[in-house]
Amino acid sequence: MEDPQPHRSQCVHIDNTTSNIIPSHIGLPQASNIASHFIEIHSFISLSAPLARNQDISIWNNPHHRDKYLKYCNFLPTINGEIQHKDTNVWGKNFLKIKKLVLIGGPDDGVITPWQSSHLGFYDNNETVVEMRNQEFYRSDAFDLKTLDASGDVFICEKSGVVHVHWHSNFTVFTNCIQQWLT
Repeated sequence: MEDPQPHRSQCVHIDNTTSNIIPSHIGLPQASNIASHFIEIHSFISLSAPLARNQDISIWNNPHHRDKYLKYCNFLPTINGEIQHKDTNVWGKNFLKIKKLVLIGGPDDGVITPWQSSHLGFYDNNETVVEMRNQEFYRSDAFDLKTLDASGDVFICEKSGVVHVHWHSNFTVFTNCIQQWLT
């Protein structure tokens, strides 16, 4: 993998939380990363989004250059619970207000790399995909994901045969992964 080119403009820092309450949120890539920590949501449905914060791993979260990621990106490691900050506990409490976290993705996505990132999996330093429950942020319950999962409120939906640009319009994805969680 290439050496990351750190750009602070790509790593936005957010200090505020909101008190917006919406019944359901279907998060497309990028919106999913932010909404789960700042908006009170009944059902948070993430539709093939790079939830392990790795839109482009050579820039965002390169497993071979974690030190640069942690040094130069002040937003992504913060929201992923990898860096403590003044709102860590507030964000965790907000995250636990989600009544159902629905993570949707599949191996034929073609854009999200690794595709398991849509289920909060990511590469280790050997470029082996580590699934969500074996990630350090999960094991340490850095942003209360493990707590949410232990309460039975995390639903993972894996669908093959769906490319990235068709997740939002695939009827099977809607009926099997989304419809039951809409309020």
